[in-house]
Amino acid sequence: MTLLLTENEVEELLDMPSALEAVEAVLHQHAEGRATNHARRRVSLPGSGLNVMFAGAPEFGALGLKTYTIARGGARFYTMLFDSEGGELLAIIQSDRLGQLRTGAATGVATKYLAREDATTLGLYGTGWQAESQLEAVAAVRDLDRIIVHSRSEDRRKAFAEKMGGRLGMEIETTHAPDEVAAQDIVVTVTSSREPVLYGEWLRPGTHVNAAGSNMLFKSEIDRDVVKRASFVCVDSREEIGLEVGDLMPSLETGAILPEAVYELGQVISGHMKGRHGPEDITLFASQGLALEDMAVARIVYDRAVERDAGRDVDF
Repeated sequence: MTLLLTENEVEELLDMPSALEAVEAVLHQHAEGRATNHARRRVSLPGSGLNVMFAGAPEFGALGLKTYTIARGGARFYTMLFDSEGGELLAIIQSDRLGQLRTGAATGVATKYLAREDATTLGLYGTGWQAESQLEAVAAVRDLDRIIVHSRSEDRRKAFAEKMGGRLGMEIETTHAPDEVAAQDIVVTVTSSREPVLYGEWLRPGTHVNAAGSNMLFKSEIDRDVVKRASFVCVDSREEIGLEVGDLMPSLETGAILPEAVYELGQVISGHMKGRHGPEDITLFASQGLALEDMAVARIVYDRAVERDAGRDVDF
Protein backbone atom coordinates (compact mmCIF):
# COMPACT_ATOMS: atom_id res chain seq x y z
CA MET A 1 0.00 0.00 0.00
CA THR A 2 1.12 3.55 -0.76
CA LEU A 3 0.25 6.35 1.63
CA LEU A 4 -1.02 9.67 0.29
CA LEU A 5 -0.29 12.67 2.52
CA THR A 6 -1.52 16.22 2.02
CA GLU A 7 -0.02 19.55 3.03
CA ASN A 8 -2.32 19.74 6.05
CA GLU A 9 -1.14 16.35 7.25
CA VAL A 10 2.52 17.28 6.77
CA GLU A 11 1.88 20.40 8.84
CA GLU A 12 0.58 18.23 11.69
CA LEU A 13 3.33 15.61 11.45
CA LEU A 14 6.52 17.64 11.00
CA ASP A 15 8.20 20.21 13.25
CA MET A 16 11.40 22.25 13.08
CA PRO A 17 13.39 20.38 15.78
CA SER A 18 12.83 17.10 13.91
CA ALA A 19 13.76 18.69 10.58
CA LEU A 20 16.96 20.12 12.07
CA GLU A 21 17.97 16.74 13.49
CA ALA A 22 17.24 14.91 10.23
CA VAL A 23 19.06 17.40 7.99
CA GLU A 24 22.13 17.43 10.21
CA ALA A 25 22.25 13.64 10.31
CA VAL A 26 21.83 13.09 6.58
CA LEU A 27 24.45 15.71 5.67
CA HIS A 28 26.83 13.95 8.06
CA GLN A 29 26.10 10.64 6.32
CA HIS A 30 26.62 12.22 2.90
CA ALA A 31 30.01 13.60 3.92
CA GLU A 32 31.11 10.13 4.97
CA GLY A 33 29.89 8.41 1.81
CA ARG A 34 26.90 6.78 3.47
CA ALA A 35 24.23 8.56 1.42
CA THR A 36 23.98 9.64 -2.20
CA ASN A 37 22.47 12.71 -3.84
CA HIS A 38 21.98 14.05 -7.36
CA ALA A 39 21.49 17.70 -8.15
CA ARG A 40 18.30 19.19 -9.45
CA ARG A 41 17.47 18.69 -13.12
CA ARG A 42 15.22 21.12 -14.96
CA VAL A 43 12.91 21.14 -17.97
CA SER A 44 11.91 24.63 -19.07
CA LEU A 45 8.95 25.43 -21.32
CA PRO A 46 7.69 28.87 -22.40
CA GLY A 47 4.99 28.96 -19.71
CA SER A 48 6.13 26.45 -17.14
CA GLY A 49 8.97 24.33 -15.83
CA LEU A 50 9.57 20.94 -14.24
CA ASN A 51 12.26 20.31 -11.62
CA VAL A 52 13.35 16.88 -10.35
CA MET A 53 15.86 15.98 -7.62
CA PHE A 54 16.60 12.53 -6.19
CA ALA A 55 18.64 10.81 -3.50
CA GLY A 56 19.06 7.80 -1.28
CA ALA A 57 19.82 7.56 2.46
CA PRO A 58 20.03 3.90 3.52
CA GLU A 59 20.34 4.67 7.23
CA PHE A 60 17.03 6.53 7.05
CA GLY A 61 15.51 3.76 4.94
CA ALA A 62 14.77 6.49 2.39
CA LEU A 63 15.08 6.50 -1.38
CA GLY A 64 13.21 8.75 -3.72
CA LEU A 65 12.65 11.99 -5.51
CA LYS A 66 11.04 15.36 -5.14
CA THR A 67 9.52 16.99 -8.18
CA TYR A 68 7.82 20.32 -8.64
CA THR A 69 6.36 22.45 -11.39
CA ILE A 70 6.46 26.22 -11.65
CA ALA A 71 3.90 28.02 -13.79
CA ARG A 72 1.75 31.14 -13.74
CA GLY A 73 -0.56 29.49 -11.26
CA GLY A 74 2.28 28.97 -8.78
CA ALA A 75 4.47 26.06 -7.72
CA ARG A 76 3.35 22.52 -6.89
CA PHE A 77 5.61 20.16 -4.92
CA TYR A 78 5.45 16.36 -4.53
CA THR A 79 7.77 13.78 -2.98
CA MET A 80 7.79 10.09 -3.85
CA LEU A 81 9.35 8.09 -1.02
CA PHE A 82 10.49 4.51 -1.61
CA ASP A 83 11.78 1.91 0.83
CA SER A 84 15.55 1.74 0.39
CA GLU A 85 15.69 -2.06 0.79
CA GLY A 86 12.55 -3.47 -0.78
CA GLY A 87 11.92 -0.69 -3.28
CA GLU A 88 8.23 -0.31 -2.41
CA LEU A 89 6.60 3.07 -3.02
CA LEU A 90 5.86 4.05 0.57
CA ALA A 91 4.30 7.44 0.10
CA ILE A 92 3.37 10.30 -2.19
CA ILE A 93 3.57 13.51 -0.19
CA GLN A 94 2.53 17.04 -1.02
CA SER A 95 5.74 18.86 -0.19
CA ASP A 96 5.50 22.64 -0.06
CA ARG A 97 5.56 22.73 3.75
CA LEU A 98 8.06 19.86 3.87
CA GLY A 99 10.41 21.77 1.58
CA GLN A 100 9.99 24.98 3.53
CA LEU A 101 10.96 23.29 6.79
CA ARG A 102 13.94 21.43 5.38
CA THR A 103 15.24 24.60 3.69
CA GLY A 104 15.04 26.44 6.98
CA ALA A 105 16.62 23.48 8.75
CA ALA A 106 19.67 23.57 6.45
CA THR A 107 20.22 27.21 7.42
CA GLY A 108 19.75 26.30 11.07
CA VAL A 109 22.35 23.54 10.86
CA ALA A 110 24.81 25.84 9.08
CA THR A 111 24.27 28.48 11.74
CA LYS A 112 24.79 25.92 14.49
CA TYR A 113 28.22 24.97 13.13
CA LEU A 114 29.46 28.23 11.62
CA ALA A 115 28.06 31.16 13.60
CA ARG A 116 29.90 32.33 16.69
CA GLU A 117 28.73 30.69 19.92
CA ASP A 118 27.93 34.14 21.32
CA ALA A 119 25.93 35.23 18.24
CA THR A 120 22.66 36.72 19.48
CA THR A 121 21.45 39.04 16.70
CA LEU A 122 19.87 38.14 13.36
CA GLY A 123 19.40 40.26 10.26
CA LEU A 124 16.92 38.87 7.73
CA TYR A 125 16.41 39.95 4.11
CA GLY A 126 13.01 38.75 2.92
CA THR A 127 9.56 38.35 4.41
CA GLY A 128 8.04 35.59 2.28
CA TRP A 129 7.04 31.99 2.96
CA GLN A 130 10.62 30.73 3.12
CA ALA A 131 11.69 33.54 5.44
CA GLU A 132 9.42 32.15 8.15
CA SER A 133 11.25 28.84 8.46
CA GLN A 134 14.64 30.52 8.10
CA LEU A 135 13.87 32.63 11.16
CA GLU A 136 12.39 29.71 13.08
CA ALA A 137 15.46 27.54 12.43
CA VAL A 138 18.02 30.16 13.44
CA ALA A 139 16.03 30.92 16.60
CA ALA A 140 16.12 27.19 17.42
CA VAL A 141 19.95 27.00 17.40
CA ARG A 142 20.90 30.39 18.86
CA ASP A 143 19.44 32.36 21.76
CA LEU A 144 18.52 35.53 19.89
CA ASP A 145 17.96 38.85 21.61
CA ARG A 146 17.51 40.93 18.45
CA ILE A 147 15.87 40.21 15.10
CA ILE A 148 15.68 42.87 12.40
CA VAL A 149 14.03 42.41 9.01
CA HIS A 150 14.18 44.22 5.67
CA SER A 151 12.17 43.79 2.48
CA ARG A 152 11.02 46.11 -0.28
CA SER A 153 7.48 46.44 1.10
CA GLU A 154 6.92 48.20 4.42
CA ASP A 155 3.49 46.61 4.80
CA ARG A 156 4.92 43.12 4.30
CA ARG A 157 7.73 43.83 6.75
CA LYS A 158 5.26 44.86 9.43
CA ALA A 159 2.93 41.91 8.77
CA PHE A 160 5.85 39.48 8.93
CA ALA A 161 7.16 41.01 12.16
CA GLU A 162 3.75 40.77 13.80
CA LYS A 163 3.14 37.18 12.68
CA MET A 164 6.57 35.78 13.50
CA GLY A 165 6.95 37.86 16.64
CA GLY A 166 3.79 36.27 17.96
CA ARG A 167 4.97 32.80 16.99
CA LEU A 168 8.39 33.19 18.62
CA GLY A 169 7.23 35.30 21.55
CA MET A 170 9.65 38.15 20.93
CA GLU A 171 9.78 41.53 19.28
CA ILE A 172 10.92 41.71 15.66
CA GLU A 173 12.18 45.03 14.33
CA THR A 174 11.78 46.22 10.76
CA THR A 175 13.87 48.68 8.78
CA HIS A 176 13.94 50.34 5.38
CA ALA A 177 17.76 50.49 5.55
CA PRO A 178 19.32 47.28 4.19
CA ASP A 179 22.76 48.03 5.61
CA GLU A 180 21.32 47.98 9.15
CA VAL A 181 20.26 44.36 8.64
CA ALA A 182 23.82 43.41 7.63
CA ALA A 183 25.29 44.72 10.89
CA GLN A 184 24.18 41.64 12.87
CA ASP A 185 25.93 38.48 14.10
CA ILE A 186 23.94 36.24 11.74
CA VAL A 187 22.59 37.39 8.37
CA VAL A 188 20.11 35.51 6.16
CA THR A 189 19.12 36.38 2.60
CA VAL A 190 15.98 34.64 1.36
CA THR A 191 14.47 36.79 -1.38
CA SER A 192 13.42 36.43 -5.00
CA SER A 193 15.85 39.13 -6.11
CA ARG A 194 18.13 38.49 -9.08
CA GLU A 195 20.45 41.28 -7.95
CA PRO A 196 22.43 41.51 -4.71
CA VAL A 197 20.56 42.66 -1.63
CA LEU A 198 23.59 42.17 0.65
CA TYR A 199 26.97 43.82 0.07
CA GLY A 200 30.21 42.70 1.62
CA GLU A 201 31.22 46.20 2.66
CA TRP A 202 28.30 46.22 5.13
CA LEU A 203 29.41 43.11 7.03
CA ARG A 204 31.14 43.27 10.39
CA PRO A 205 33.98 40.89 11.33
CA GLY A 206 32.65 37.69 12.84
CA THR A 207 29.40 37.58 10.86
CA HIS A 208 27.92 34.35 9.59
CA VAL A 209 25.92 34.66 6.35
CA ASN A 210 23.31 32.21 5.06
CA ALA A 211 22.42 32.93 1.42
CA ALA A 212 19.28 30.87 0.84
CA GLY A 213 17.24 32.56 -1.88
CA SER A 214 19.19 31.84 -5.06
CA ASN A 215 19.07 28.43 -6.71
CA MET A 216 19.70 29.44 -10.32
CA LEU A 217 22.85 30.61 -12.05
CA PHE A 218 21.36 33.96 -13.04
CA LYS A 219 20.24 34.89 -9.50
CA SER A 220 22.57 36.28 -6.85
CA GLU A 221 21.48 37.82 -3.55
CA ILE A 222 25.02 38.63 -2.42
CA ASP A 223 27.80 40.54 -4.16
CA ARG A 224 31.34 39.37 -4.79
CA ASP A 225 32.64 41.23 -1.76
CA VAL A 226 30.62 38.98 0.54
CA VAL A 227 32.40 35.97 -0.93
CA LYS A 228 35.76 37.75 -1.00
CA ARG A 229 35.53 38.69 2.68
CA ALA A 230 34.48 35.20 3.79
CA SER A 231 37.28 33.09 5.24
CA PHE A 232 35.16 29.96 4.82
CA VAL A 233 32.59 29.26 2.09
CA CYS A 234 30.43 26.14 1.89
CA VAL A 235 27.42 24.72 0.06
CA ASP A 236 25.07 21.77 0.56
CA SER A 237 26.81 19.81 -2.21
CA ARG A 238 29.76 20.63 -4.45
CA GLU A 239 27.96 18.87 -7.32
CA GLU A 240 25.81 22.00 -7.61
CA ILE A 241 28.77 24.30 -8.31
CA GLY A 242 28.41 25.38 -11.92
CA LEU A 243 24.81 24.19 -12.08
CA GLU A 244 22.85 26.57 -9.91
CA VAL A 245 24.92 28.25 -7.20
CA GLY A 246 24.18 31.73 -8.51
CA ASP A 247 25.47 33.43 -5.37
CA LEU A 248 28.97 32.14 -6.05
CA MET A 249 29.13 32.25 -9.84
CA PRO A 250 30.37 35.86 -10.25
CA SER A 251 33.20 35.13 -7.82
CA LEU A 252 34.04 31.80 -9.45
CA GLU A 253 34.00 33.26 -12.95
CA THR A 254 36.38 36.10 -12.02
CA GLY A 255 38.70 33.91 -9.93
CA ALA A 256 37.83 35.73 -6.70
CA ILE A 257 37.33 32.26 -5.27
CA LEU A 258 38.42 28.91 -6.72
CA PRO A 259 36.09 25.90 -6.79
CA GLU A 260 38.57 24.04 -4.56
CA ALA A 261 37.98 26.67 -1.86
CA VAL A 262 34.26 25.90 -1.68
CA TYR A 263 33.47 23.12 0.79
CA GLU A 264 30.43 21.13 1.82
CA LEU A 265 28.54 21.79 5.04
CA GLY A 266 28.61 18.06 5.76
CA GLN A 267 32.41 18.19 5.97
CA VAL A 268 32.09 20.56 8.91
CA ILE A 269 29.36 18.51 10.58
CA SER A 270 31.43 15.33 10.29
CA GLY A 271 34.56 17.02 11.68
CA HIS A 272 36.52 16.61 8.45
CA MET A 273 36.77 20.39 8.06
CA LYS A 274 36.92 23.27 10.51
CA GLY A 275 34.69 26.09 9.35
CA ARG A 276 35.24 28.91 11.80
CA HIS A 277 38.77 29.40 13.13
CA GLY A 278 38.23 32.54 15.18
CA PRO A 279 35.70 35.16 16.30
CA GLU A 280 36.70 37.61 13.56
CA ASP A 281 36.06 35.19 10.68
CA ILE A 282 33.23 35.83 8.25
CA THR A 283 31.63 32.56 7.17
CA LEU A 284 29.23 31.89 4.30
CA PHE A 285 26.77 29.10 3.58
CA ALA A 286 25.25 29.22 0.08
CA SER A 287 22.18 27.03 0.41
CA GLN A 288 20.69 25.28 -2.63
CA GLY A 289 18.66 22.47 -1.06
CA LEU A 290 19.30 18.78 -1.53
CA ALA A 291 16.99 15.88 -2.29
CA LEU A 292 18.78 14.09 0.55
CA GLU A 293 17.37 16.64 2.97
CA ASP A 294 13.91 16.08 1.51
CA MET A 295 14.19 12.30 1.77
CA ALA A 296 15.36 12.37 5.39
CA VAL A 297 12.50 14.65 6.40
CA ALA A 298 9.98 12.74 4.27
CA ARG A 299 10.87 9.53 6.09
CA ILE A 300 10.02 11.20 9.41
CA VAL A 301 6.69 12.33 8.00
CA TYR A 302 5.91 8.85 6.69
CA ASP A 303 6.85 7.04 9.90
CA ARG A 304 4.76 9.41 12.01
CA ALA A 305 1.83 9.08 9.61
CA VAL A 306 1.91 5.28 9.97
CA GLU A 307 2.18 5.57 13.75
CA ARG A 308 -0.74 8.02 13.97
CA ASP A 309 -2.85 6.46 11.23
CA ALA A 310 -2.75 9.62 9.13
CA GLY A 311 -3.26 9.89 5.38
CA ARG A 312 -5.00 7.43 3.09
CA ASP A 313 -3.83 4.18 1.55
CA VAL A 314 -3.82 3.49 -2.17
CA ASP A 315 -3.29 -0.02 -3.51
CA PHE A 316 -1.49 0.18 -6.81
